[in-house]
Amino acid sequence: MKYLLILCLCFYSSIVAAHKASDSYLSLTVQDNALVEGRWDIALRDLDVLLNLDENQDRQLTWGEVLEKNQDIEQLVLSNLMLKRGQLCQKMQFQPLAIDHHVDGQYAVLQFHTQCPIAGEWQLKYQLLANIDKSHRGILQWQQNYYVLIAADTWQTLSRQTAKAQTFSQFWQEGVIHIWLGYDHILFLVSLLLPVVLLRQQQQWHTVRHWRQAIIDATWIVTAFTLAHSITLVLAVKQWVYLPSRWVESVIALSVMIAALHNLWPILHRYRWLMAFVFGLIHGFGFASVLADIQAQGQISLMALFGFNAGVETGQLAIVLVLIPILYYLRHSAKYQPVILKGGSSIIVVIACLWFVERVFGIQF
Repeated sequence: MKYLLILCLCFYSSIVAAHKASDSYLSLTVQDNALVEGRWDIALRDLDVLLNLDENQDRQLTWGEVLEKNQDIEQLVLSNLMLKRGQLCQKMQFQPLAIDHHVDGQYAVLQFHTQCPIAGEWQLKYQLLANIDKSHRGILQWQQNYYVLIAADTWQTLSRQTAKAQTFSQFWQEGVIHIWLGYDHILFLVSLLLPVVLLRQQQQWHTVRHWRQAIIDATWIVTAFTLAHSITLVLAVKQWVYLPSRWVESVIALSVMIAALHNLWPILHRYRWLMAFVFGLIHGFGFASVLADIQAQGQISLMALFGFNAGVETGQLAIVLVLIPILYYLRHSAKYQPVILKGGSSIIVVIACLWFVERVFGIQF
């Protein structure tokens, strides 16, 4: 048992930090005289990594601590965001620093303006967290169009009209990344899929005789999960339904725990698809975190919403297509039930329990 706990903690420590991908939200509006007005929302947790805002290390950022670094924050913006139109725009002029609340925490709000040349091709260079967090993305609203910015020392051309195919492609990629970095979503799905190569008869597990049985069971589960989180993804992004982020993340952790515990003490084996649907409704609110912040600042296009959801489904399908053949191949192994099903589920229970405690009580392990 001691070694199982050590394994759980090692596995947990390797994945917990990347639970929520880092994002910033940038909006640029061009006036008739080529004056550009901008707003950039940067997560305080990212600024803390870059500028050590929490100098006393008490894990409680105060407004005073943020204000003390005001000039450093402005300098960070100047060195990580550049705009030109043929030639570089003038130095950005900032308004007083503000704070805004997003679904995943507090963000510093930097509002600014800059005068740009009258003619030329618009280009932007975005470098925030370029050498620290490769998963970081900047979501740019430019003239009613949206771009997904990857931090790099390169110039990206901006156009007044972004092709729908380009919008779909960019947000499709973000959907794939979102599910692959959403380890709680993955462990929930894995917990539900571990028993698809087994049948529950007379309080005992038996292996399925044909792969079609496993495929049918997996299809019911994945379809129910997909339908559920697609519904609430739209509801959350369109802001028709709102649930507090802390509550959503806590229930997601609880869903992972329940799904894994059910593998140890199965009660509704034939109705795991129902569990996938019910908890999938909550997971949809978790998927919506990125797009909900975009919608709060401006209307997100249906193409971006559709592309993001399609990306989530693509990433999810890739996981299923890799996992099911492996489970089917291993189903007859004497180690499958005690090690993969029960041992794997036990590890997931411990990890989900740690997540739940962190999210409910705000404790950082």
